[in-house]
Amino acid sequence: MVKDQEYLRSKASYCLDLAKKLGATGSSVTVGHSISETVNFRNNTLDESNRSDGLAISIETYLGKKRSSISSSNLLNDNIKTLIEKCFETTKNTPEDEYNSLPDQDLLAKEIKNLNLYDETHFDNEKKIEYLKELESVASSEEKIINTESSFTENKSNFILANSDGFCEGYKSSSFSASCVTVAKDENSMERDYEFTSKRHLSDIKGAKELGKKASEQTIKKLSPNKIGSEKISIIFDKRIAKGMLGAFAGAISSSAISRGTSFLKDKINEQIFTETINVIDKPDINKGVGSQIFDSEGVKSDTLNLVQNGILKNYLVDTYNGKKLNLKSNGRSGGTTNLYFDNGNISFEDLLKSNPKHIYVTETIGHGSNLVTGDYSVGATGFLIENGEFKFPVNEITIAGNFKDMFKNITLASDLDFEYSINSPTMMIEGMTVAGK
Repeated sequence: MVKDQEYLRSKASYCLDLAKKLGATGSSVTVGHSISETVNFRNNTLDESNRSDGLAISIETYLGKKRSSISSSNLLNDNIKTLIEKCFETTKNTPEDEYNSLPDQDLLAKEIKNLNLYDETHFDNEKKIEYLKELESVASSEEKIINTESSFTENKSNFILANSDGFCEGYKSSSFSASCVTVAKDENSMERDYEFTSKRHLSDIKGAKELGKKASEQTIKKLSPNKIGSEKISIIFDKRIAKGMLGAFAGAISSSAISRGTSFLKDKINEQIFTETINVIDKPDINKGVGSQIFDSEGVKSDTLNLVQNGILKNYLVDTYNGKKLNLKSNGRSGGTTNLYFDNGNISFEDLLKSNPKHIYVTETIGHGSNLVTGDYSVGATGFLIENGEFKFPVNEITIAGNFKDMFKNITLASDLDFEYSINSPTMMIEGMTVAGK
């Protein structure tokens, strides 16, 4: 069992009291406990089983506009005392930074909502093993599947965040995750693919048979790929890949990137950056949401943000420090996004496939080809050629390229959004991208 709130609160209070006695003008402390259990299978055989149990403390001390931090996994009071003394001595010798401060008190979370983020169910190792045996049996049942790897992880955690302005809150959370990777082979090629599920509650994850079957089917479909020539063509991104576009967008609107001037979206608030049909939302209070949170890593309340409305950029992701640099108030996004998603489009998945005579449907990208300073995008990719709405054959060894400034204005979204991850997107089509092939 994870440590209870009272234990964590007592450690946090001890830290704050000691920092104040030493002369700190402000302080902040996070105390957390997490327990993780993982079982791994390979080719229908138990490969590894491990358990980790971690206690951690992170402390920040302020002296005017000076700040320093320190962390440790040793929560004995004598060690904590030594840590805080070292931290405060470092603070004294740290240069002043006019933007250093605790978050504004009026922005701190006042109400701790119950978002149903914790499932006390314990899925013991024998049950994890049974789940993975069934998964691997289904995944390897096809003759063309030559290798399988799967895992099941259960994680439980609890934390307290406290600061010298009187904030002291925290909550428990849990996650249950399972994954399956399969490798298939025929006379022409060898391919791999995967399937994954992760939820706050055990009862919400995909079943073992469903997970294994989908991983196997997706891999076999990729066998015997063809090479294609270079051309400008519309690209359809599978939902798993489309969410990566949203992740790049989130990086470009982080207040740290904006304040450093290292984003192609600097000074774009209230400007049209997508087509008017596009809405981007970050919603922290989804019940059981994988990315849900009551407050951010500074204790600032997290409310729903309409980041893009009718194609117009409305908000950056703002924390306290970079917000002060930009003369903006924190909007509870220290640590990044929560449940980030493109809102549904107005066209079905089937009609999207038929919207052009020819598409490339991308199921996997290779490499990290996003330059958030310039907006340039270039990655290796594999997927399928689609003609007249039908999947014709798999393709590989292609490179797709464009610039986010143009790509964002040529997006069409299907109406098939679901919330599998902390970042989610419907199936996405971008017209006029460059494909480099054979």
